[in-house]
Amino acid sequence: MAQWPRVITVVLSAMVVSALLSLSFVTVIPLLKVMMGDEGLHGWVDRKVVSHRYGLEFYVPGNVDFMQSDIAHHLLVTDVKDASLGEKAGLAEFDRVVGVGGLLIESSDPQYWSLDLLEELATAPDERQVTLQVRRADGDGAARMETLLIETGDRPFYLSRLERLMSFVPREQTRDSKTKAVIFIVLGVGVITVVRCAAKFVQEYLAQKTVQVAISDLREDAYAHVLEMPIGYFAGERPSDSVSRIIRDTSVMRKAIKIMLGKAIREPLNALFLLLAALWLDWKLTLVFTCGVPFVVGLLVVLGKKMRKATRKSLMVSSEMLGKLQEALASVRVIKVYNQYEYENKRFRTVNRRFLKQVLKMSKVEAATQPIMEVLGMAAGSAALVIGAQWVTGGSMDGTEFLGLLILLGCAAEAARKTGDIWPAIQEAEAAAERIFGLMDSPTEYEKPDAQNLAPLNRGIEFRDVVFTYPRSSTPALRGVNLSISAGHNVAIVGGNGSGKTTLMNLVPRFYNPDSGCILIDGVDIRDVRLRSLRDQIAMVTQNVVTFNDTVAANIAYGRLDATRQEITEAAHRAYVHEFVDTLPDGYDTMIGEHGSGFSG
Repeated sequence: MAQWPRVITVVLSAMVVSALLSLSFVTVIPLLKVMMGDEGLHGWVDRKVVSHRYGLEFYVPGNVDFMQSDIAHHLLVTDVKDASLGEKAGLAEFDRVVGVGGLLIESSDPQYWSLDLLEELATAPDERQVTLQVRRADGDGAARMETLLIETGDRPFYLSRLERLMSFVPREQTRDSKTKAVIFIVLGVGVITVVRCAAKFVQEYLAQKTVQVAISDLREDAYAHVLEMPIGYFAGERPSDSVSRIIRDTSVMRKAIKIMLGKAIREPLNALFLLLAALWLDWKLTLVFTCGVPFVVGLLVVLGKKMRKATRKSLMVSSEMLGKLQEALASVRVIKVYNQYEYENKRFRTVNRRFLKQVLKMSKVEAATQPIMEVLGMAAGSAALVIGAQWVTGGSMDGTEFLGLLILLGCAAEAARKTGDIWPAIQEAEAAAERIFGLMDSPTEYEKPDAQNLAPLNRGIEFRDVVFTYPRSSTPALRGVNLSISAGHNVAIVGGNGSGKTTLMNLVPRFYNPDSGCILIDGVDIRDVRLRSLRDQIAMVTQNVVTFNDTVAANIAYGRLDATRQEITEAAHRAYVHEFVDTLPDGYDTMIGEHGSGFSG
């Protein structure tokens, strides 16, 4: 099943979570404006609207400033952005706006304040010209009045939505109005939190589902591939290595993919949206804060290489340790009867200590990542704090906005710190993926593209000048073998150990292919037929008893899974096992333990 729809939903949900998280932190600023600021929530919003519409920044008067009538009643221009509507209108730094439209404020007029002028400018209709009365100093220092026209232009969509939201909050700076504003902000944060948590649930659940389904499919594909690999592969490699790759390596990949679809998406997006919000407040201080990013990236690259190398070695040693366990458990009777406990313990301890060494290397990398990142983050944050404090004391930055900026940058740093274990986990997954996909890239049993089905045996089997050498061996196990066996005959091949009896039998079902010569069934080279059709005509009883952890009936019918119970019973009679099976508690439905542990003989 395609996983892309789930992955896309996970990413989109993470974006929603991050955007709403940054928005919830941004609400700290209006909350501070209501509770601590002198301009109030509406004044702050009006100032932001004016900044975005006209490119104008005004001085925010404090309680002390209200003793000075010019500052309290007029708008003091502190900055004019290049190519903005304010610059086109002719406004400049240190100009004092004393009138907007039909509102002209005299210094002695107690009815209006600078915030009233700000409101007039912020709420002016779109695509209009607004008259400004400006007081500015001439070359001699004398003040003169000028009348300027400023274009309002189109109001951005988000500003109109913001003003609509603000219509629910009273403009008056009374105690009741402030209480209502706080309640409004808190309710907004509550709604944001509910939506954010719902999106986080969607992300977490779909991420988990995607990971579990992907790893489950990968294990099934790897298992199916291993069953189709040639016997020669397992003659040169430990079976435990394949088991370790399918079980442990995929578990390492699962852990990393879970992080990649969870924290690796969510935390960088959190940091990104928080930084975007910080850039919106003050881009200069934000850039100072992000000066440590190149050092963090370099650190992650160096530590990632170390993690990948240590992980690759640990997985190799882990598969060796699994092989040692399987070997010991399979040979436990021999170990006990010869009292070789200490010897086997020593062998296992050697492998286990090698594994421990690699795991400790990985732990060292993981432990070093976050502290180093915190030091770099603290250095960058301290620089931004010192510079910002100077700007606030110099009057070029609002104190509440600086506090909000610190909160945003601190949360962005925390989100970045949480990403410290992402890169090492990805390197672990890369090392595990190299092993599991290395297994899946191994060639399967060869079958000619134009292979045909083999007809049922009629005449016999012939070995013609067969020569065979096992992989990684220089001495042929069979040399120039010629043998003909007619259909219907029972033939016993007798010889000493290592004479090639088992090898000869392994060539018939094409577990191996001869180096030269050929094997013919009814005159047809078995390399020219489909493997399935060849093996459908072969039954094998191995030197070691092989049973599966299933019922007696299922083991008897293993070669023909569609066999009826009557056919199974007839086969048991011919093999002289019916009487034995009949004495079992559940007869043919009795479960056989692993490796036939439930039976003797």
